Amino acid sequence: MGKSTLFSQLFGVSVRKGKKPGTTIAPNFYHYRDFLATDLPGFGYVKGVSRRFNERVKDFIVRYIEDYAERIAAGIIVLDSGSFAEIVERWDRRGYIPIDVEMADFLRDVGIEVVVSANKFDKVDSPEETIEYISEKLKVSRERIIPTVAKKGDVGGVKNFIRQIFIKNNRHDLIKVLK
Repeated sequence: MGKSTLFSQLFGVSVRKGKKPGTTIAPNFYHYRDFLATDLPGFGYVKGVSRRFNERVKDFIVRYIEDYAERIAAGIIVLDSGSFAEIVERWDRRGYIPIDVEMADFLRDVGIEVVVSANKFDKVDSPEETIEYISEKLKVSRERIIPTVAKKGDVGGVKNFIRQIFIKNNRHDLIKVLK
């Protein structure tokens, strides 16, 4: 997906990144004064670990979000925009709620603003259709879907979104944390 790559690009910190999804098994943190940005592991899949460990990771993520919901300004869901439709349809065929849909619903349920980093957008054949599909499935307005290519440093839209959150919360002092 590129969550850790995006995190690294946004805050200029070095974090462990893998070549395949599911590499992050522990959260990464960026702390500046009273500001904390957190790169959580993927909600549905952690590579090379037992099912039990996967469930513990999911439980940790849910507890973390619930415990800090009042202090979380926004939740950024990072997805692979090129394969999102295929993944959603695969989950739908099996009768399950896709993980990204579940996470967007959960964040809204606990009162956290949702934004989507539609990563790997350079691989998308139909940009408008892709954004519309993501918007429909995650129930997020088109304005909250930000095309990114984290690996190439194309994360300006997400930086602008975070900058607006800082301004909205009268935290102009935090704008400098964005690299």
